[in-house]
Amino acid sequence: MTRMKMTSVINHWKLQSYGKLHFATSILAAVLFTGCATRPPAAAPTSKSQPLAITPALALEKLEAGNARFVAGKSLHRNWPSQRVATAGGQHPFAIVVSCIDSRVSSEIIFDQGLGDIFNARVAGNVLDDEILGSLEFATKVAGAKLIAVVGHSHCGAVTGAVSGAQLGHLTALLDKIQLSVAEAKEKFPGVAVTDSKFIQAVAELNVSHVQQQIREQSSVLRELIDSGQLGLVGGIYDLDSGKVQFFNH
Repeated sequence: MTRMKMTSVINHWKLQSYGKLHFATSILAAVLFTGCATRPPAAAPTSKSQPLAITPALALEKLEAGNARFVAGKSLHRNWPSQRVATAGGQHPFAIVVSCIDSRVSSEIIFDQGLGDIFNARVAGNVLDDEILGSLEFATKVAGAKLIAVVGHSHCGAVTGAVSGAQLGHLTALLDKIQLSVAEAKEKFPGVAVTDSKFIQAVAELNVSHVQQQIREQSSVLRELIDSGQLGLVGGIYDLDSGKVQFFNH
């Protein structure tokens, strides 16, 4: 065989080998790709992108049930990373809680709720101002919450400060909002020392009732929702010792 023929044979063999190798590689890639494509996707976390059908009465029941679990030491185990992902795209809380800034009164904890379940408007003494009113209007009229819960608590420092006439910078104006409740408590409980724990508790309860009344009086948006039955408004007191929220005026 001449050198030229030998070179031709070798080149032909190389070409065939490359073609077979390329074909085999293509088949393997196709199999692997098909296997990946047909593998079922990982389950997505539960989404809260759509609001649940809920009424004001059911919203209150959910808060009461959550608080009962908290008191019993049976709060639900929650997958926080999963809830974070599920609520990143939207929120549909069923209620908004107006509560004090006290570090022991976190609404999400005492009502055993997860991410995206409730709004929480917090201010010392759970008093009312334009910012809180605007937040309530957004939470209900815009975002669709079905319940406003005004929640005071026992041994409230803001209430105690209001009763004692404390004054300090901007805090003075805030405590002035509780003076109506202090005056009413003095009328209802004449002769009872203002330092008595029962008197302080009475002021806290009256303050909650007054805030409920002010919500109706000062916001036509909220009043219309309440009067039409689309929105509930309740008040309650959280007991620091027992962990229980006692609702009233509903």
